[in-house]
Order: sequence, then C-alpha cells, then structure tokens
Amino acid sequence: MEIQNKAMLITYADSLGKNLKDVHQVLKEDIGDAIGGVHLLPFFPSTGDRGFAPADYTRVDAAFGDWKDVEALGEEYYLMFDFMINHISRESVMYQDFKKNHDDSKYKDFFIRWEKFWAKAGENRPTQADVDLIYKRKDKAPTQEITFDDGTTENLWNTFGEEQIDIDVNSAIAKEFIKTTLEDMVKHGANLIRLDAFAYAVKKVDTNDFFVEPEIWDTLNAVREILTPLKAEILPEIHEHYSIPKKINDHGYFTYDFALPMTTLYTLYSGKTNQLAKWLKMSSMKQFTTLDTHDGIGVVDARDILTDDEIDYASEQLYKVGANVKKTYSSASYNNLDIYQINSTYYSALGNDDAAYLLSRVFQVFAPGIPQIYYVGLLAGENDIALLESTKEGRNINRHYYTREEVKSEVKRPVVANLLKLLSWRNESPAFDLAGSITVDTPTDTTIVVTRQDENGQNKAVLTADAANKTFEIVENGQTVMSSDDLTQN
Repeated sequence: MEIQNKAMLITYADSLGKNLKDVHQVLKEDIGDAIGGVHLLPFFPSTGDRGFAPADYTRVDAAFGDWKDVEALGEEYYLMFDFMINHISRESVMYQDFKKNHDDSKYKDFFIRWEKFWAKAGENRPTQADVDLIYKRKDKAPTQEITFDDGTTENLWNTFGEEQIDIDVNSAIAKEFIKTTLEDMVKHGANLIRLDAFAYAVKKVDTNDFFVEPEIWDTLNAVREILTPLKAEILPEIHEHYSIPKKINDHGYFTYDFALPMTTLYTLYSGKTNQLAKWLKMSSMKQFTTLDTHDGIGVVDARDILTDDEIDYASEQLYKVGANVKKTYSSASYNNLDIYQINSTYYSALGNDDAAYLLSRVFQVFAPGIPQIYYVGLLAGENDIALLESTKEGRNINRHYYTREEVKSEVKRPVVANLLKLLSWRNESPAFDLAGSITVDTPTDTTIVVTRQDENGQNKAVLTADAANKTFEIVENGQTVMSSDDLTQN
C-alpha cells in the first residue's frame, strides 16, 4: 500500500492491548476511519530503550506476535517501521561475533572502533578539544569498552545507551546489512522507513559528528537508492533547529514538523496567534505533523519560530498550567537523555482541558502535511505518574499501557469522540490535497483564519479560531463541519 494522505497513528505493539492483534482490533472496532496509517514503534527483539536497541531485525518480538500480524495491518493501513541506522544492540549477531573473534570476525569493521578512528587523524588524538567538539548525549566521551574473548580490550563509539553500539555506516559490511534489512522491511509491509538518530550516523574528524555535511547526504541518498525501486519512502528523524529539516525537505525527503508542538502550546497559553500563523506559512506540505510522540515535547525545534523569551514563557507555563508536570520529570534523576525535551502528555500539558486540547488538534489538522498522532494523544491521555514513578523513567509519563477495556471507555469521552470525528473528516476531505494551497490570516491578535484548498480550487476548508477563548468553527464548501460548541453539546 502506498502512503496515503490520511492521519497516521504512532503506537507501540503492546500499548493498545497486549500485542499486534489487539492493536489491529482496536483500530477496527474502536478507532474506525480516523486512522489511515500506523507507525509501529520498534517491534523487534531488543535489549533496551523500549525497542530502540534492536538485536535482530529479522524477527518480530514473540511477545507482540509475528510477521503475519504485521502484514495483516499492512493490508488495511500504510505502515512505517523504525530503522536505527546509527546503532544496534550488544546482543546482536554482529557484536557477539566481533566480541568472540575480534579481528578474525567478519564484523570487525561493522562498528566504529574508537582508537582506530582517531589513529587515522594523527598522533595523540583525540585531544580534550576533540572530545569537547562532539555533539554528545552524555557528559563524557561517547565510548564503551569491549572485552574480547581473547582478553584484549578497546573502545567502541557509543552515542546513546549502554546497549546501543554505533555502526560504521561507511563500511562494506554495514552497507550490506543496511540494504538487506531495508529490503526485508519493505517485503513485510513497510511503506515508509523512519531513520532514527540518522544525524549521528556519520562521524568525521574535526567536526561535531552531528549532521556532517556533505557526507550525511551520501548516507541518505544511499538509503533512498535502496528504497526507491521498492516504492518506499524515508522519513529522517531529527530534533533540531527548523532550518535542518528544511534542508532535508529541500532534498526531496519527507520531514517531521517538530516545531508545531511548542508553537501550538505557546499559542494556547498566550492566546496570541502571530507565531503560529508565521510557522504555518513557512511549513512544507511534504511533512508529517506532530504534537506528541513517544519522546518528550521538543523545545529546541521551535527556536527562531518563537523568540527565546517566548520559548521560556511556554516552558514555564507548561509547568504551571500542565497537570502533574514537574521539572524533575525531565531531569537526569528520571533518566532524561535530552534537556531540550519536556516529559508530559500533550493533553496534560494543556491542563487536561478539553477545549484547549481539541483546538490544538484542529490546528494540527489544518497545518500543511499529514498528521501523526501518538496513541496517548489519540485517547487524550493524562500523565501516567504511577508508571513514571515505578520505573523512574521520565518518558514513561507519556507511555501508558491501555487495556482493551480502557480503550473502549476512553473513546466514549466527548473530547476523544470529537477528535476521532475531526480526523475522519480530515482523511476524506479533498481540501487537504498536498498539492493544494494554504492561506493564513490573523484578523486580531488572538484570532486566526486558515484556509486549505485543493489544487484545482474546487474544494475549500476554512478554520476560524480564537486562541484566547479556545473557540473555533470549521466550514467546508459552505457547510459547518465542526465547532467548539460540539464539546458542550455532548
């Protein structure tokens, strides 16, 4: 199935029920036509980071089901899988074979061997300045020691968690692995491949080892050359200043709109629509929009869309207005890897306020691109403090495990029922043609009018909203589709 211009659900395999069969049943019985695509977060055997330390891409984790379950979903929804191009688990065949056989291993060049990497740069490298230059996720050099079965040791490049060992994407053995893995994913139904952490994949002396140009384009183009004949697309994942996703977009790739979440929060906290209007006018149609994901709410992504003062204001308001949102939940004490993300569900970030939340989703629907909605957001979920405290993992505040019974109850809530209605309408409306147009006006400081029109100008959808009062009306071709009054009538 090709990518469709319909909302995509983001979910773990065991978050809407216990497994992939449950996810499929939930979609058919409880969600209906509000969802056209599914981003299945990593469902392979993994040794950490909720699936993002994959040990074996050839199998589905038996706890979730098997390839038949994945393929069954692919018969009804377009699918996205994750490929962690930067790293793989210590339990992978590659790592274990290298550990056992050292330089006699066929995988001796699969990983980035720290000492050998720097030896090519000259004597006495790396210096402290070299290490300081690296764009790091840790407060030390990104290394991990490996002890081989022959008793010798050396260091491997290790950007993220202890289980996630970095791959040398330029080695022949890694290129072969990348090709066979991507081809296998498409064979099992992937229409879109999310390249996780790809900006870290290229390492080069005398750079910060993050989004290294021009080499990063060689890596992306190599992946595209594999997938294009298979009619599959790439979605590179990067949390950074909006200018970097724009570069990626200019090269013809889909991108994420990670600036929208914080910009929308600022709009609803302040009641001012000017910055949202500015961003909507700048945004590309070839993107997937988000308000929430399995990670936190990104802050750095909105820089220069919002001023520094506006970002500070929105961040502080999030802690003030948000329900059960505390700064400590986004700190190292709760294993937060990124100081530029805030851990909260989007519903709780808006104070569990139905009117504000539904308006946030209306803004997302009218934004250029295809909406992605995280499973907790689809059910307007509140912060899961019990899960967070039991695991001491900050991001788990937004990773509630729903039972089938909970889902059936949640979809009856007016805010969820109206969200599903909104998404179902958006999926079928021709006004949201990606080849069409968008116009944005701000009649007053607190109001915004967004008009979406198809390429031929025959269908038009108009949103008129007041961010201060949290009111809106949607009109399509002269007929009212939905308004904020709908919430009070349920």
